[in-house]
Amino acid sequence: MIDALRMWSARRWRVALLSGIATAILVALPTAVIPNPIFGRAVEVTWWSYPVVILTGILGGLLLATYVREPWMETETPQEQAEDKKASKLGIAGGFIAFFAVGCPVCNKLVLLALGASGAMTWFAPVQPFLAIASVILMAVALRIRLKNQVSCSLST
Repeated sequence: MIDALRMWSARRWRVALLSGIATAILVALPTAVIPNPIFGRAVEVTWWSYPVVILTGILGGLLLATYVREPWMETETPQEQAEDKKASKLGIAGGFIAFFAVGCPVCNKLVLLALGASGAMTWFAPVQPFLAIASVILMAVALRIRLKNQVSCSLST
């Protein structure tokens, strides 16, 4: 993975930085991890929400930057395309889960409909740290797959 990152151009690093910031903001603003006048929370932000938002931004930025094509890159094999499709699904799922992990348990309409306010606090809130861990793992696995495919070479048969 480090070899793949070493080959990145300045353009790709810029995309990683900007998309990482955008990803963190897209998760943190609607969940009110970053206080703002548009969105609010009924339940205080947990201490672990901040590192999760930061990790989501870093992993999301790096993952999005892997989609920037470099001139030296070869065409992908069908196997690499299938792995990249899997990585895309994992990355999207990780980002989506991160949103639920750091969000206010009683402010989430889906959780409220499914569990009610007391169920959100009793059942959903204790699960949120595990959702956060799962989201970071999914995004890290997706990034690993994408970076691995950038430095692998296909065998000619």
